[in-house]
Formats: sequence, structure tokens, C-alpha cells
Amino acid sequence: TPGAELIDANAMVRDAAIKLRDQDLGALPVGDRGRLIGMVTDRDIVVRAVAANRGGGTTAVREVMSEGLYTCYDDAPVAEAARLMAEHKLRRVPVVDHDEELVGIVSLADLARSGVQGADLAADALANVTEPHAPRV
Repeated sequence: TPGAELIDANAMVRDAAIKLRDQDLGALPVGDRGRLIGMVTDRDIVVRAVAANRGGGTTAVREVMSEGLYTCYDDAPVAEAARLMAEHKLRRVPVVDHDEELVGIVSLADLARSGVQGADLAADALANVTEPHAPRV
């Protein structure tokens, strides 16, 4: 999915939640001075802010975001994104150019929509994401 925009790490969690709702997204890439530093998901907001009784108007996105990103390059084969998703149990991977600038996000749904090979890759990645402890046959 091209055109992903960074939410500032200092934005309030409430602003991130509104953006997630209004754009019907499950995650937002987080930036600091225009540089990708993390992702914030609807789950991050619920678990790390709401459940911890941290106000959405007083808690910065950086306080609840997920760090330690795995990214792929925009010219990488689709199989690379699927491999990252399966290996690290990810539902989405930020896509960057060779200047490390965010250019989009690839999700399991994107893989599934990308054609027969993409659907197979998505199925494999989804199996690893949703059933991390299931034995592989």
C-alpha cells in the first residue's frame, strides 16, 4: 500500500486512535523528525494506554508504540516481505526506499490480493503469524 504517512512520535495517543479510526487502519508508522522509528497499532493503544489507564490526551505515541522494526526495500521481491512476516510473526511490514524513507506498507491482505503467488505467500505467513506454536508438517 503506497503513500503511508508517519505520525509524529510526540503526537498524542488520542490523535493516533482518531487517525486509525478515520482511515480504517490497524497500524500507523511512527516518525521522529521524519525518520521511521516504530509502529503504533490499535492493539498497542488498547494494551499500553487504555488498559494501563494512561490518558489518550496526555500520553505520547512514542510511549506506547512498538519498536524494533523489520522493513523491506521497495524493490525487494514480494517473497521477502512474506518471509519477514512469517519469520517474525508480523501482520504488516513498512516498505522503505534505499534512502530509508518510508514509501508504503505491505500487509498480509496486500499479499493475498497480489495474485496466486501472493495468496500462497500470504497463507504461509498467516499460518506463522496466527499459530506461532503449531508444529509445521
